[in-house]
Order: sequence, then structure tokens, then C-alpha cells
Amino acid sequence: MSDKRKILVTSALPYANGPIHLGHLVEYIQTDIWVRFQKMRGHDCHYVCADDTHGTPIMLRAEKEGITPEALIARVHGEHYRDFQGFHVAFDNYYTTHSDETRYFAETIYQRLKDRGLIESRAIEQYYDPVKEMFLPDRFIKGECPKCHAKDQYGDSCEACGTTYTPTDLINPYSVVSGAAPVRRESVHYFFKLSDPVCQKYLREWTTGQLNETPPLQPEAANKMQEWLGLEGENKLSDWDISRDAPYFGFEIPDAPGKYFYVWLDAPIGYMGSFKNFTDRSGKDFDEYWSKDSQAELYHFIGKDILYFHALFWPAMLEHSDFRTPTKVFAHGFLTVNGEKMSKSRGTFITAESYLKQGLNPEWLRYYYACKLNGTMEDIDLSLEDFVARVNSDLVGKFVNIASRCAGFISKRFDGKLGSPDPLASEEFDSASASREIAQYYETRDYAKAVRKIMEIADKANVYVNNNKPWELAKLEDTQENQEKLHQVCTTALGLFRDLALYLKPILPKLGIQVEQFLNIPLVWDDVYKTLPEGHQINTYQHLMTRIESKQIEALVEANKTNMQATVEPEPHSEQRHAEHQQHTIQPIAETIGIDEFAKIDLRIARIVKAEHVEKADKLLKLTLDIGELEPRTVFAGIKSAYDPSQLEGKLTVMVANLEPRKMKFGLSEGMVLAASDERGGPCVLFPDEGAKPGMRVK
Repeated sequence: MSDKRKILVTSALPYANGPIHLGHLVEYIQTDIWVRFQKMRGHDCHYVCADDTHGTPIMLRAEKEGITPEALIARVHGEHYRDFQGFHVAFDNYYTTHSDETRYFAETIYQRLKDRGLIESRAIEQYYDPVKEMFLPDRFIKGECPKCHAKDQYGDSCEACGTTYTPTDLINPYSVVSGAAPVRRESVHYFFKLSDPVCQKYLREWTTGQLNETPPLQPEAANKMQEWLGLEGENKLSDWDISRDAPYFGFEIPDAPGKYFYVWLDAPIGYMGSFKNFTDRSGKDFDEYWSKDSQAELYHFIGKDILYFHALFWPAMLEHSDFRTPTKVFAHGFLTVNGEKMSKSRGTFITAESYLKQGLNPEWLRYYYACKLNGTMEDIDLSLEDFVARVNSDLVGKFVNIASRCAGFISKRFDGKLGSPDPLASEEFDSASASREIAQYYETRDYAKAVRKIMEIADKANVYVNNNKPWELAKLEDTQENQEKLHQVCTTALGLFRDLALYLKPILPKLGIQVEQFLNIPLVWDDVYKTLPEGHQINTYQHLMTRIESKQIEALVEANKTNMQATVEPEPHSEQRHAEHQQHTIQPIAETIGIDEFAKIDLRIARIVKAEHVEKADKLLKLTLDIGELEPRTVFAGIKSAYDPSQLEGKLTVMVANLEPRKMKFGLSEGMVLAASDERGGPCVLFPDEGAKPGMRVK
């Protein structure tokens, strides 16, 4: 194709200190779908990743198991790669950060930053474990919160009240490693000078899209960056400590004995290391993708919890060491299960390995995630009940059903050869237009809309089959006219099935291969414009997918239930939280009310017709809401910190419709939208299920 693109794609590197779980898989499945789509379109697209292998937790876990860190990370690498393969995540290269390639680029970037005066060394005071004889990262220190006095809080923030602080602020601190009371000790550390005006200026321009044809960040991510950077003239960024003291598992800093690169410095450099390993083996040109003047596209898929590193530290490192910066950084939200954070006690902290061992089809989960992902930073929920219902309804009841009802007639009555399709049906379905629309949804990572469009076509295809009833045509008198009609209906249905399988192939790659074998053709994206030729030979239909049984889900939950126990080893990176560590004390339940009092509140489904900024308002967005009345309503909502207006328009939400209008200086607010928040975050606007309609009452 004349507009063939050169694309390099990465996902965040999983830490080599634990198993892959369903929360991790949101990112890798999202990325894999996008990469497969690009490859189906004929683009030169490569997907690389690696295990993130350095840091204190790796060192301590290896010591606890009585093996070397190298042996530990090699074993975990095999486990991670096995799980990714199990879910059909097709990396072009899956590598490790503990490699010569990553060391080379870490040292190169460090030296170039140093040559530009952006590396500085200075003495700092840290907590030191006198028993283990090591300096302690923040997450390896616990104590009493200085604000709310909750016990056993980590050294960087309190999970009870949300306060952030430094380890030296803790009351009665102790080492998580040995239990000893830590002592303060000075050590020389190395810093990347993010506070330097040259870094500040560059990051303001890069994060706002001034240096790119298109902004590199999603609107909500760009808003968060501006919050961290501050207003023009402010200097809110502090220098970044990029060194750690021995003992430490990682790369020693050149010319600094006993000092090691902090894991977060070499982790993103692992993208470069993995790609260099790939190019050395494949003959590709590394510089075509990473040089300053590269015309290739570079995309990072990450969780929103590591946005700070990928949208501030990483582009600053690359820019000032003469490498190219990302084309775009795509951040996604977290996964909840049944509306709550993953929990071992409930059996919803589910590992990839346990899912596969229970015999569940990995493409069921790939499809369900695709139904939820929309290209934003919103969290997604894995409702296990909905998971069963949606997969059974969509994939088995709608998609596979088309082939299972028609293929047998082609094999038995027409020697497995297709006839000519129904010309009226071809016009009605307009495959070319549908293909363009679905392709655009894939490109923008709005898989939820892609799936909805695909299932609309599946619904229409099933209506066509139901209206023409091939099973009844087969029972009619064996005339040429009846045979031709049966042949035409089944051929048309299988042509539609081919189109649907093609659209779904990025999501369901294994099923796509099975369909290719059945239809005896490759599923090529541009072939959707072509009808299957008359006389084309297909193979005997074999059942493509089974339904999910509720007992399978019950067994999965039961297999993942364990008693909640204190985690011995803290999280590897202080800015990341394990799902179990995100359990918080909820706000007190309000005073009990009667049903009559609650019934006075009129909650209605509302469609957000328009969302816009309010001039001179720091917290408010102006929403125009349709609840089925003749005229839409205006509501001023304090959600500006969490949402860009473009995210909200067209979505459904819930509003209090009978709240007395409130006159504000910006205008009259005629209700209130519902949103959740506490010390963990928010506001999070409530979005009802897609089946709801404007004006419906919430009961």
C-alpha cells in the first residue's frame, strides 16, 4: 500500500517479582489488538516489550529463595512469556532490562545528560537499616502516619487518609526488611535536573503538543501534566533522584562505584534495549525508529499510574540525550472486578495462569475487554455475570450462530461450493462503509464502538437469516428455483460471516485462523470490498466456540480465594500500588433513611448533549443534559479536574432531576450529576449501562 507506515509499539514492562494477573492483561490485550489491526492494514508495525528486572525487591526475593537475582528473573521471564502467549499477545520481541543493550543505552543517555550539565550529585539524608546494612526505599519503611496516626503505613503515603510525606515524617518507623528501627545516614546521590529551565520549557511545549502535529497525550493526561508543571513561570518540578546505593540489583553508574541506576531510569530504556535486540536479529535499522530525525511512529501504551514517568521524565531524558520522543503516550485506567478492586479474599484477584488452567477460553476475555475499552483513562469493570452473558450472547448467539445455521446446507446440498450472493443484501449491508467506520474506531482505540458496530451488523445478518429461513427452504420441493434460493441465502450469510470474522480478527486472532481454515481464504482487511467468488470451495464446518458456563466462573473464583495476609515484600516502585494495597477505609455510612424519603429523589438518565469549559471557573464544567424533556437542562458540575469536555459529550449519566435550581454567577444550574469521590480520587462521574435511555427513572 502506498501509505505504508513504520510503527513501533510498546507496553509498560511488567515487574519481574510476581505473576501476570487480569489487571495487567487490560494493557497487553489493548495493545495487541491495536498492533494486530495495524498489521492487518499492511503497515510495518513492531511490538516489543520486556520484563522490568532491577531493584531492591528482586534482590530481596532472590535472597529469600536462596537463588541469584539472575536465576529469579530468568524463571519469571518464562512465566510471564507463557501467560502472554496463552492470551495470544503476539510480541515481536519479549526481552529483559537486564541486558547489554539496555545497559548501553542507560549509560549513553546518562553520559549525554551529564555532558549537558543536567546531572548533579549531592548528599542527602536517608533511612538506613543497620541490620541489613542497606539504605531503605520509601516502600521498605513503615510506621505511624504523622497526620491520622494509622499504624503500619508506608514511607511515602498513608493509605488510610491519603496524606503524602517523606519517610522521616513517620512516627516510630521500622524496616520492612528486618524490623529494625532505621537510622538516618548521609549518602551522595545523583539527580537528573528536571528543575532546570531548559527541561521545564521543553516539557511545557511537548506536553501541550506545541512541538508535534498532533498532541502526544490524551486531553485528560495533558490536563494532569499541566497540573504537575504549574503555570507559566512556576517551577513545580523537582530534580529526580536517579541513583541508589549498594546493595542493589541493577546497573552500576559509570565512574561511581557502589552507586546504581534507579530502576525507573533503566525501565523505559528497556524499550530501546528490546528493540535493539530485535533489530540485531531481524536486520531492521534501529536508528530509523529512535534517531532524532526519525520519521517512524512511536507509541507507548501504559497505565495511568505511571503517566508521570512516561510524560515527564522519559521525554525529557530522550530529548536532552539526542534521541526521538514518543509520537503518543496512550494511558488507560485500572481494572475492577464486580465493581470493586481485585481481592484475594473474594477470589477476584485472578492470575492469568489460573484463568487458563481452569480451561477458560482466553478470547472470551479479549472480547470482553474490547467491549469496555474506549481509548480514555477511564477504569473498566469486569462484571463476571455480564462477562458470561455478553460473550454467550454476542460471540455464540450472534456471530458463530450465522455460520452454524448455514454452513451445513452448503456442504450437503452444494458440494461445499458457494453460489452467488443476494445483490439486494449486499447493497443493504454496505461493507465498504462499515469497514471504514470500524477501522477508524480501531485506530483511535475505541474498541467499544468497534464492537458495537460489528454486533449491529451481526444482528442484521441474523435478521436476514431468520427472514429467509434456510432450514425451511431446505424442506421445500426440490426445484431449481428453491435450490437457487437456498444457495443464495446461505452464500450471502457466509459472506456476512466472513466480514464479521475479519472485523473481529484483531480481537479474536485464534478464532480468525479457524474461520480462515473453514472458509478456505485469508482474512485480509481490504478484501471486505470483495464478495466471495461463485464456486469458491469451503471446508466442512467445525464448531468454533462454546458458551461460558456459570459453573466455570464459580470454579475460577473459588480457585483464586486465599486468606488476606500481610504482604512481606512491598511494591517495587513507590508510585505503583498492588491491587490489594488499594483497599481503603471507606467514609462512614450516612444516617439511615426510610424508603419514602429516598423516593422523593427523582434520579433520571441524562444524555450529555454538550460539555464545555466555564470561563474563570477553576472546577466547573457546563453540561447540557437531555432527560427527554422538550428543552435540555443546564447543570454546572465540579468535575473539571477529572474530565475534558470532549470525553463527556454523547455519554449517558445520572442526574438529580428534582433538585431546586441554584443560581450561580455563571448561570442557573438545573440539577446535579452523580459522581463518586473520596481520598483515593475522583470525582468519577457515573455512566449507566448502554441500554439505558434519556429520561428513564433510576429506582
